[in-house]
Amino acid sequence: MQRKIRAVFMRGGTSRGLFFREEDLPSDLEARARIILAAYGSPDPYSRQINGIGGATSVTSKVAIIGKGRRPNTDVNYTFGQVDITRPLVDARGNCGNLSAAVGPFAVDEGYVTPTDPTTDVAFLNTNTNKVIVAHVPTQGGQFDEEGDFSIAGIPGTGSKIALDYLDPGGAVTGKLLPTGNVRDLLDVPGVGQLEVSIVDAANPLVFCRFEDFGLTGEEHPDDIDSNPDLLKRIEAVRAAAGVAAGIGKTPEEMTAKIPSVPKFTFVTRPRDYRRIDGRVCKADSVDLVAKQILMGKVGRAYALTGAICTTIAAAIPGSLVRELLSSQSKDRDAVRIGHPSGLIEMSGRVEKVEGGWRAGSVTTLRTARRLMEGYVLVPERMLAPHGALECVAEWLGASGSD
Repeated sequence: MQRKIRAVFMRGGTSRGLFFREEDLPSDLEARARIILAAYGSPDPYSRQINGIGGATSVTSKVAIIGKGRRPNTDVNYTFGQVDITRPLVDARGNCGNLSAAVGPFAVDEGYVTPTDPTTDVAFLNTNTNKVIVAHVPTQGGQFDEEGDFSIAGIPGTGSKIALDYLDPGGAVTGKLLPTGNVRDLLDVPGVGQLEVSIVDAANPLVFCRFEDFGLTGEEHPDDIDSNPDLLKRIEAVRAAAGVAAGIGKTPEEMTAKIPSVPKFTFVTRPRDYRRIDGRVCKADSVDLVAKQILMGKVGRAYALTGAICTTIAAAIPGSLVRELLSSQSKDRDAVRIGHPSGLIEMSGRVEKVEGGWRAGSVTTLRTARRLMEGYVLVPERMLAPHGALECVAEWLGASGSD
């Protein structure tokens, strides 16, 4: 016997995943968790997710649950989950900015909002971070209009331009823009030694490190890093230590076992020529900063949108490691051009000095999205039996009913 659950498969920015209506899922939290894991083919010890719809990469193993808005002046609630490939875990300590780009189009097409052609504004609460995002969605005939000539790095072709306003993104996970209270921290990491970092939480928490401190230049192909297990082990050790310093987890072991998605480890360095994954050269004078992010243990081929928001905010904070590495001309303007493996992403953001520290204002970015498939995921009843290790999933699913 198989259970049928209605779902829509969507791409948002450079990510994709299943979108569920909250009312189509069972109210029991562990039952929801098992449905999601079974739909994706997780856990898979072979890291392929062949027995589900997952794509065996972090950007293709994501899920969203959409429900009616419960907070005043919001249209829908949006809860995000990063579905682990090899473990029975959905990590939801943060948001996915790229997948967020598909929330507005989904809300329009599923009837959660009344369309107002040619643009429909959709305000939604991300329950993971308790932050509000406003999507300006192109619509035609009362439906999402995906046709357009706008392109983003990492996605072939073009689509309509979706503007996303991230309101007050600071402290999304930890409650503080600077979780440790410092612009820079000196971490003492077993197996690595002392390392200077900046830990910033805007849209998602990131720990910023210099490429050079790991013997790298910033010109490396993602495969060069992914194929170096000793380097990946050191990276994870730093990420876990930063998570403890930021108050996200209690121990490095907990960070690695249960909280793999945040903080996101991010390499940064000064502008330089480097070769993109499509073989073309990105010139130093076209970017203000070169960066790579480690997403669920591998180098992201594109740059996570929440990561770009956080990087933009970090670049505006005097004394941060990110601002130190910016090109000189970019320090006098709000926009930051981030060079990453697929190209560049440009965003604008500001911070303001407040009593006791800094405050991040709103950040606006542009994305595309597409509705890929709609129908039902089929989950065998035998796969819905309890199999443990679902504490994190249940905690996350409970957030979908919060304000």
